[in-house]
Amino acid sequence: MIVLALLSIVAIYVFTERFLTLRKASKVDTSFVKDVKDYILSGKVRSAKALCRQNGTPVARMIEKGVNLIDHPVSDIQAAMENVAAMEIAKMERRIPILSTIAGGAPMIGFLGTVMGMVQAFFNMSNAGNNVDISLLSGGIYTAMITTVGGLIVGILAYFANNFLSSRIDDLEAKMQTVMVYILDVARFRNENNSDNGNQD
Repeated sequence: MIVLALLSIVAIYVFTERFLTLRKASKVDTSFVKDVKDYILSGKVRSAKALCRQNGTPVARMIEKGVNLIDHPVSDIQAAMENVAAMEIAKMERRIPILSTIAGGAPMIGFLGTVMGMVQAFFNMSNAGNNVDISLLSGGIYTAMITTVGGLIVGILAYFANNFLSSRIDDLEAKMQTVMVYILDVARFRNENNSDNGNQD
């Protein structure tokens, strides 16, 4: 039970820390994205970079990478933004495997406690000889059942926490993909306009 209690504390810490991090990272301000677009189209690339640094979210860091390469071919911009997006998602997934480990390990530890409890019960009965008392058996069974219940509770909660955080990461990834397509369209439009102006000159 001490081990299960420690695992539950670790699970609560990991879930809380990752949840707060993901909640902050998942905020995509539409006005921020629009401002970056306006800066890019008006040629104020430095202002767009400064705005991204000021925002400081994973989406902003991905956009900043694209802004840095705004005069390059769209395929290069896309590849660079995809690399940043992958690194940001990897950062968000950090520590989450701990929850899946606890989800699988806690019930096994609880089952180990069940086996130990039954061993204790039969050991006490064998030592009692002919003076077998029901309390000797019930004590071991109680130990067996309480550890099983504890392991299942910790495991189930860790399982749901892991799935919840994974779904939040999937949502963040989808948002980043949407913003990436938007910025790529802006870059493509800017490059086409620059090309047309060059042809006219």
